[in-house]
Amino acid sequence: MARFTWALSSSTTDIVILSIFVLFLRSSLFVSAVIGDPSTIILHPPHAGSNRHTMFLPLFPSPPNSSRISSFSGNGKSRRHLQKSDTSRPNARMALHDDLLLHGYYTTRLWIGSPPQKFALIVDTGSTVTYVPCITCEQCGKHQDPKFDPDLSSTYQPVKCNIDCTCDYERKQCVYERQYAEMSSSSGVLGEDIVSFGNRSELSPQRAIFGCENAETGDLYSQHADGIMGLGRGDLSIVDQLVDRGVISDSFSLCYGGMDIGGGAMVLGSVSPPSGMIYAYSDPVRSPYYNIELKELHVAGKRLPLSPSVFDGKHGTVLDSGTTYAYLPEAAFLAFKEAVLKELHTVKQIRGPDPSYNDICFSGAGSDASQLMKIFPKVEMVFGKGHKLTLSPENYLFRHSRVHGAYCLGVFQNGKDPTTLLGGIIVRNTFVMYDREHDKIGFWKTNCSDLWARLHNSGAPSSDMSPSPSPMGTPGHISPGSKVGSIIFYMFLNLKYSKLEPHIIELTELIAKGLHVNISQVYLLDFTWEGNESLTIWSITPPKPDEYMSNTTASNIIARIAEGEIKLPKRFGKYRISNWFIESDPNRKWVKNYLGVMIVFILILIFGVAGVVGWWFWRQKRPGGGILYRPVDSVVYEQELQPL
Repeated sequence: MARFTWALSSSTTDIVILSIFVLFLRSSLFVSAVIGDPSTIILHPPHAGSNRHTMFLPLFPSPPNSSRISSFSGNGKSRRHLQKSDTSRPNARMALHDDLLLHGYYTTRLWIGSPPQKFALIVDTGSTVTYVPCITCEQCGKHQDPKFDPDLSSTYQPVKCNIDCTCDYERKQCVYERQYAEMSSSSGVLGEDIVSFGNRSELSPQRAIFGCENAETGDLYSQHADGIMGLGRGDLSIVDQLVDRGVISDSFSLCYGGMDIGGGAMVLGSVSPPSGMIYAYSDPVRSPYYNIELKELHVAGKRLPLSPSVFDGKHGTVLDSGTTYAYLPEAAFLAFKEAVLKELHTVKQIRGPDPSYNDICFSGAGSDASQLMKIFPKVEMVFGKGHKLTLSPENYLFRHSRVHGAYCLGVFQNGKDPTTLLGGIIVRNTFVMYDREHDKIGFWKTNCSDLWARLHNSGAPSSDMSPSPSPMGTPGHISPGSKVGSIIFYMFLNLKYSKLEPHIIELTELIAKGLHVNISQVYLLDFTWEGNESLTIWSITPPKPDEYMSNTTASNIIARIAEGEIKLPKRFGKYRISNWFIESDPNRKWVKNYLGVMIVFILILIFGVAGVVGWWFWRQKRPGGGILYRPVDSVVYEQELQPL
């Protein structure tokens, strides 16, 4: 979903916005140009299939006078680059939720006000404003959390009208407006309040300017997430505000979960770079986006026959957290596709999940994502100075939604546009450090589910905070209209099954308690073990097995799974959640498995009872059926004769 942003303009200066939209079927391209700022262009890559929740959230920088805060010195250089790096500054460590491929975005939790009010915000490197629905908003949809109420916050202050912002009609308060390509929009007033980053954050709560929505339309109205957390370059960006206050270094990091694993982690501020991090130069002057210097692509160790200039067209190679897939210029895409196809020998090419698009998909690869390296080739991105980032299959494949064990290329042709756009799929299970102070972006392959522990072991500063729980896909958003019959999740326990088995009932009770459900809703579907580790597969069903679970209830359960709400005693050892998914049909697994047996048993019971009853009546109706016979040699007592 491409988002086109109307930048804040001065109340005394009219900025003419010219929007040009050119739509093609497969190779659609949206362009938005700002008169007076010819360098500001917004790209909308071709959509990769109507069945996918793909979001495009490109950066749109604000004009110089877009806010009360100016981050540029007189010579045009950012004041942030004039500040010395201070690695002793705290950072904010925050969990990511949802899943980019399933829901179109990742969210994090932000608390605003005193006392704090919680919000689920889409993490967007392409937005420069953080905004949430305001209590006064009559044109806002129903979202995950209650609307922000300024009257409930003792520290809220409106941003008063000034010459550096657009003012409301009464010229009392600054306002903002954002409009997007898919015809959605957000508008409201600007306010300032205390923002908190969660209990894993070393950074204390800080005052920050944010948008309080009074109206929203389109996807912004219908989405489950509350609003947007802007991480782009711009004075109103939450990162820029914290940097300008001198409370964090000019850096932030994102880490997305791998295939079948949603969520992830985010850091506002710097961390000590782990050993083995690969860097790419990012030129802030080259384009307004977070770009990298890509020189070559290798498939199965072989360089594609392409000139480095192929990846330097127009805006160069852009890294965008809000875009789902990867989009290459035509020449690069054709060479990449051909090279991958040459390396595949044990799979069969099939049609994609959506017949409207010519997706390149393969069946016969199996459902275990960890085994894909044996079938699909290794891909390498080569940056300037020869630095190589290795991509595993999960970084360029996504699961076929209709064929089990099938996968499709998550790399597409970017129409006729020469820009290379790398979306979230490229950096799954990769810690990405946006080091804006030193104009570079670092990449470190890791398991994002235990990021904090891995950073500590790699030389990052220690912390007394607990490692983040396994960031499973916590869909703060489940698509409207979806029917949730049950929630399945995999739990690994560092315990032999022989020791676990006697405590299964207790474990079931603990899971029910942690997820706030009745114990009758928790079922152990299957289990296996290897060495000292046990794998258990659990199902959470609706209170009534023949009914569906509400989307809100399902979202809350999944959020509790992801946020480590299941608390186990030490005797169970450590546990981790490796996967979850939703079954659309109500969980009648035991009914399905034993329905035939139950029917046969009931029929046998009915016929058996009927037979016994029939036999008894038959015996009663037989001649002499009611006479009791004695043995021949038994004693017969004398009886009085009865009159005839």
